[in-house]
Amino acid sequence: MLERLIAVVGEYVPVDRCEVDYDTSLRMDLGLNSLDLVNLAVSVENEFGIEISDRKLAMMKTVGDLIRHIESTQK
Repeated sequence: MLERLIAVVGEYVPVDRCEVDYDTSLRMDLGLNSLDLVNLAVSVENEFGIEISDRKLAMMKTVGDLIRHIESTQK
């Protein structure tokens, strides 16, 4: 799951796969801005077949938050 998510994130910002883990901050570490986050959410929705509400997206701070949402939504 992490590798698939890193590939999706890599569409928006250069990502060193070795430096991304569950605690990586979407904004601070990856440098995603608000527009990047919305575009990322759309790509994640398409890649994983899920939905991410604006409210949920605003609460997601780390890669781990995003992965936990994907896992809980896919069940």
